[in-house]
Amino acid sequence: MKNTAPELSPNPGHSLRDYWTQGTIASLCAALSELGGVRIELRDERGFVLEAESFNEQPGIERPIPEGSRVLPIIVSDEQIGSIVVHPHDHDLAQSMLIDRLTELIAQTTSEMCEDVAQLRYRVSEVAVLYRLSSLLVRGGRVQETLELALKLALDVLHLDAGAIMLLPEDSEALPRVDRENELERSAAVGLSEQWLSNPVPLSIDRQFDRLCLSGEVVESESLSDDPRVLVPDECRAENLAGFIGTGMVFDGQPIGVIRLYARQARKFSRAERQLIRSIGESAAAAVEQARLLKMQARQRRTQRALRIAGAVQKRMLPEVTPSFDGIQLAARYQPSQEIGGDFYDLFVVHDKLGILVGDVVGKGVVAGMLMSAVRATIRAYAELSEELDRVMIRTNDAIYRDTTVAEFVTVWFGMLCPQTRVLRSVVAGHDVPLLLRRDEQGRYTLVKMPGEGLVIGVLPGEEYQMHETQLLPGDVLVAYTDGITDASNFESKRFGRQRLIDCVLEQLGEQPDASAQDVLKRVFWSMRQFSGLAGQADDETLVVVRIEG
Repeated sequence: MKNTAPELSPNPGHSLRDYWTQGTIASLCAALSELGGVRIELRDERGFVLEAESFNEQPGIERPIPEGSRVLPIIVSDEQIGSIVVHPHDHDLAQSMLIDRLTELIAQTTSEMCEDVAQLRYRVSEVAVLYRLSSLLVRGGRVQETLELALKLALDVLHLDAGAIMLLPEDSEALPRVDRENELERSAAVGLSEQWLSNPVPLSIDRQFDRLCLSGEVVESESLSDDPRVLVPDECRAENLAGFIGTGMVFDGQPIGVIRLYARQARKFSRAERQLIRSIGESAAAAVEQARLLKMQARQRRTQRALRIAGAVQKRMLPEVTPSFDGIQLAARYQPSQEIGGDFYDLFVVHDKLGILVGDVVGKGVVAGMLMSAVRATIRAYAELSEELDRVMIRTNDAIYRDTTVAEFVTVWFGMLCPQTRVLRSVVAGHDVPLLLRRDEQGRYTLVKMPGEGLVIGVLPGEEYQMHETQLLPGDVLVAYTDGITDASNFESKRFGRQRLIDCVLEQLGEQPDASAQDVLKRVFWSMRQFSGLAGQADDETLVVVRIEG
């Protein structure tokens, strides 16, 4: 290891101090120093010593690293944010090996702790940014408003100084006319001079930056003036632009523009930051497409674009692959009543557990589809941060309430099943609780009452929700559904109803006690169609069946 202080972290503010709380690591180094009889120091990214009793705002102690010291880096997101320095000593080999191993463990543990905090911060930032952009999808904001907000959010969350969004021109139907990078037009800008923005000479040779961005890649440069790909290094210095990151705005595989962001100082970008700007670009593209949709005048054109947007949203909403767990069977079906529905379900893995989500957005159409996407993404994101489902629902409700009207709300049942213990945690927000069918001592299936009640999402801020736990047993069958199943009607205007749903599942399990989850799902839809006859489908129909084997 070099015995010099590490270089300044290229990311502004990305330092060990960002994760400094009570000085626990410095105290641990001090304790190990006392026990081992060798000086062990915690240093920040500049090489300054951080004492156990120091605080965030204190500058640390500038002290040279003695010749022959061992320097163990503390790495977060592929970047050194500090180090642990072991001063030279004359201990025997066994004691030296023990000290080396302990300091390695401290450095590794510190890196892992800081990495976890960094990832959590980026995840929270990503949720906040993407939710703000998703709210524009629901409200259908103006194109310019969407672009300005997307640019501002991107600059704020990545701590950058300037930027611009360039869009491809539209044809008569508000579709991107071409995908050539030389057709890009300025649409929003912050912190850039008119001379820079109006310069006809492209930033990179052969416009390769824009070309790569439009293909869906993330392009970055630590220092534009020193980058051999840059065509105008002198102009970059004159504009005081150094670090650069950019990506395309791509919706449903179609590029519509690029986001270019700049830093005044040289800047390296982490893996998390690259993923974040890609997500911002995709969400901003969807928001722009929604805003453009509302500008169309011809009904046919609006309908075609609505179907295109809705198709992409619905495709993203449904799980591409059903999770697989030993001893658990899963089956699900979503049958929309129109091209764009308001029902949704999700089956996903979170914290090595099975997440089961069933919901219903009031209304139909593009607004319902966008709100559905926002709710699903918000619940997924918060479920990654906490296994307390009541907190997940409280945060989701508050987030949805802020950006919806009084006529927009969502019903949700959300469960998290541990495959090992078969314990099901669940929370309800205005949705029917699932059916739970269980064998009695005589081998016959009966209905077990499931707990849970709560207000729909998006109506009242600060609403409390309660999490319940249910122990599932071998042979249990759980049937979650939306009201499209129970509200299905025949020509006499009679509803299929919850009782008929219970009866048809009990009949299936009575005839075939070991019926699979798929068998139960097929039986429900068959019974419902037999009841409704030729009457048209009035509402979206969603059903999820979980069977515990054994």
